[in-house]
Amino acid sequence: MTTNFVEELRWRGMIQDIMPGTEELLNKQMTAGYIGFDPTADSLGIGNLVPVMLLLHFQKAGHKPIALVGGATGMVGDPSGKSAERNLLDETTLNHNVACQKKQLEKFLDFDCGAQSAEIVNNYDWFKGFSFLEFIRDVGKHISVNYMMAKDSVKSRLENGMSFTEFSYQLVQGYDFYYLWKNKNIQLQMGGSDQWGNIVTGTELIRRKAGGEAFALTTPLIKKADGTKFGKTESGNIWLDKAKTSPYKFYQFWLNASDEDVKSFIRIFTLFTKAEIETLEVEHAAAPHLRVLQKALAKDITIRVHSEADYTAAVEASEILFGKGTAESLQKLSEEDFLSIFEGVEQYEIVKSDLETGIDVVEFVTEKTKIFPSKGEARKMIQGGGVSVNKTKVESVELKINSEHLINNKYILVQKGKKNYYVIKVS
Repeated sequence: MTTNFVEELRWRGMIQDIMPGTEELLNKQMTAGYIGFDPTADSLGIGNLVPVMLLLHFQKAGHKPIALVGGATGMVGDPSGKSAERNLLDETTLNHNVACQKKQLEKFLDFDCGAQSAEIVNNYDWFKGFSFLEFIRDVGKHISVNYMMAKDSVKSRLENGMSFTEFSYQLVQGYDFYYLWKNKNIQLQMGGSDQWGNIVTGTELIRRKAGGEAFALTTPLIKKADGTKFGKTESGNIWLDKAKTSPYKFYQFWLNASDEDVKSFIRIFTLFTKAEIETLEVEHAAAPHLRVLQKALAKDITIRVHSEADYTAAVEASEILFGKGTAESLQKLSEEDFLSIFEGVEQYEIVKSDLETGIDVVEFVTEKTKIFPSKGEARKMIQGGGVSVNKTKVESVELKINSEHLINNKYILVQKGKKNYYVIKVS
């Protein structure tokens, strides 16, 4: 085995609870372990990267990782960490989501390395033919109501009410563990700390129903230093699917991590060694304004989730905003990235026909757009080299703005001074 899995998680700050005997088992033999993924979206979000990294480290340590995609449990709803009943999905939607998540998981785990090959299983496969009467006879009788009521995920919901569907969720998840233990020799279930109660129900079911032994391990739930929820921004979730979150926005999320958060993020979300991280921390401490840790984190994770080309494009896009970009790099941007970069800047709109004969630059930044309050002020700033169009400095007040200046055939970018940007939409 290349590493001690539990030791690796310890220094990375990735262990919350661990059942006695788990570390001994993992140090003794190759073990199969699994984590469940919620299929209620057709993409994993960055919150899912914690369990994905768990499975990655698990495989690197010489073990066999299994990702369970909950095609059946997605129809039920998990009450853990929720304050209200979750909307249940139909089978067609679930199947689509499961297929999309499978593709993403295949980017992280090795599915072709012999005995340690990763696998993806779907609990719908063993629940679809399981009748309700069989379930309460073969599973329900082994776990008491008192045991189920004692779970935090249940107690926290009793005041506002909880359906039988969600109350029974822990039995369904517990049976997953029993089924995989019996049929695939899976001895370990992992997950976030909010899943501890459900996971332990599985180990208890294995013990009571079959006299067997199984183990559990959970990671802490990630919280940001400022108290906001990890993985969320004002515009919503950060997804792994580039159609939902562009590589630029994905890169920016990590680049903008606070100095306090980045110290834990770089341990959890990268494969850097302890020595490499400590070296980066020393560099960062010497010049915090250079954001060495944030740049190393953002680069590593953007390349692994997307690609080297997407990372390079994201860096070029970032430099456009901070003054280092070129006209050429601006023209290469997709419309989505262009709008992401300049989200929130002041916008003006002109009609395309105005550009056919060209507009004098002074008129363009005064009468057409109101970027400058007067022509005199505009001329003075242009002559002083303080105005750029599409990242190219305006050299003369004689410049004509025409359709050749269009970005994505519909935008023109004007910069006044170093920091003031304006987007002109041409319709």
